[in-house]
Amino acid sequence: MYPVSLNINGQLCIVIGGGKVAERKVLSLLEAGAQVRLISPQLTEKLQELAAVRGIDWLARRFQPGDLNGALLVFAATDSAAVNEAVAQEAKAAGILVNVADAPELCSFQVPAVVRQGDLSIAISTNGKSPALSARIRKKLAADYGPEYAVLLELLGKIRERTLAEETDEQTRKNLFEQLPHEEMLLWIKTGQDERLRTVLETARNIRQAENKSAAPRHTL
Repeated sequence: MYPVSLNINGQLCIVIGGGKVAERKVLSLLEAGAQVRLISPQLTEKLQELAAVRGIDWLARRFQPGDLNGALLVFAATDSAAVNEAVAQEAKAAGILVNVADAPELCSFQVPAVVRQGDLSIAISTNGKSPALSARIRKKLAADYGPEYAVLLELLGKIRERTLAEETDEQTRKNLFEQLPHEEMLLWIKTGQDERLRTVLETARNIRQAENKSAAPRHTL
């Protein structure tokens, strides 16, 4: 499998099925900003609620040929192996990526278990061999990478944006980020030591400005 992160914001993604598995798929798609179409004669209570308040296009019937037109991603999550296989065959014939619940041999892509902290995403995949193991590893990583990583990443993103605007030399930018004490910054975030964060960031900026001045050409009369 080739790991990739897809931008599906505003893209049509179709889920066939209305049970708990379909519910999890729909929730993750909505979180990523997808346009969701749900095809199933019956839905869980949560899916009914989502269909009412989140603008999901719900077709309250069974899957029919042609239902996949225009989709970027398709998820087959019914309790019928025959229906799931029919969905997979139509999707593949149309060149649409398809995921079939509990049938990795029919899938053209797998959805990894994911740990999310803000813009930080850590994906775990067993290529469909053991979702339970993926879930176990995800729980361990979730404990190791807490909310402080979301704060750190937000901070580093702002530093990077500012540095790219102010500094044209690639090596200088690289040196700046290497000098940042990331582990200490994580500790300061967890313990609310905002003043220490401001101090180290201001120090890094002063170092960069000093390096720029020392590298500037000298003019003599």
